[in-house]
Amino acid sequence: MGGMLRAWRHSRRLSQLDLALAADVSPRHVSLVETGRSRPSADMVLRLATHLDVPLRHRNRLLVAAGFAPRYRERPLDEPDMAAVRAAVARVLRAHEPYPAVVVDRSWNIVLVNAPVERLVTGVDPALLRAPVNMVRLGLDPRGLAPLMVNLPEVRAYLRARLVRQAARSGDQETVALLDAYFPGDAPDAPGGPFPRQEPEVATSMIFRLGDRELRLFSTVTTFGTPQDITLEEISVESYYPADDDSAALLHDLAAAPRPPRGPSFPRSLLVGHDGTREPAARPPRRTAPG
Repeated sequence: MGGMLRAWRHSRRLSQLDLALAADVSPRHVSLVETGRSRPSADMVLRLATHLDVPLRHRNRLLVAAGFAPRYRERPLDEPDMAAVRAAVARVLRAHEPYPAVVVDRSWNIVLVNAPVERLVTGVDPALLRAPVNMVRLGLDPRGLAPLMVNLPEVRAYLRARLVRQAARSGDQETVALLDAYFPGDAPDAPGGPFPRQEPEVATSMIFRLGDRELRLFSTVTTFGTPQDITLEEISVESYYPADDDSAALLHDLAAAPRPPRGPSFPRSLLVGHDGTREPAARPPRRTAPG
């Protein structure tokens, strides 16, 4: 456990003194824990992990390495216990229509999509839409959305920066694998190794060429606050907004147009509405006769 804790401290670029001051313990105690000469309590493991911003998945691993039971559960969104959460997330996606929105997990695999997203993948290779559907692969693969992107180099730079930051924070092996596949010069030599600092990017629009029209989108990312479940901590809602009036009009036109009878589509389990998560249509007000 001490070696794992030290690796996380190094990845956060903190000294033992920095961590000790943040966690309100002595630097000597931090040193003894990292060298294995002191066995910390479960509460101390979690206190140090909290101040290091260690993800919940890795906090469990620290606890197990220290001889304690895992503290945080991981339940898939399709489990009955998570039905309320899944319904809430689906409601967010439905409310965002006619603008596209997706839910992705820690490895950028798509968990849920709303109907407008389907309209944007009508020309991609169906092989990219087989589960698990990876958002980075769908966007950057030549068989996916990449040929439609007018500003592909800018979008690649934006995704690269996000992947680097995410890998640095989480140490996730699948994120590192995505970096190695699409940005081979940025993957670390060892899991959990240091990553170069990235300059913060300004909001980047994604510009798609759809027929004779351009669709300009920018995105926001929504995560759960103070999660106590690993699944909740690791999913995020990517919501896309039109960057100009023409793009807003195009999204409304796409929503109103009939969908082609045959074409590539996401697995039904990813579509909001095919698993009971779609909200019922609003009922018209009931009319009553005068008097």
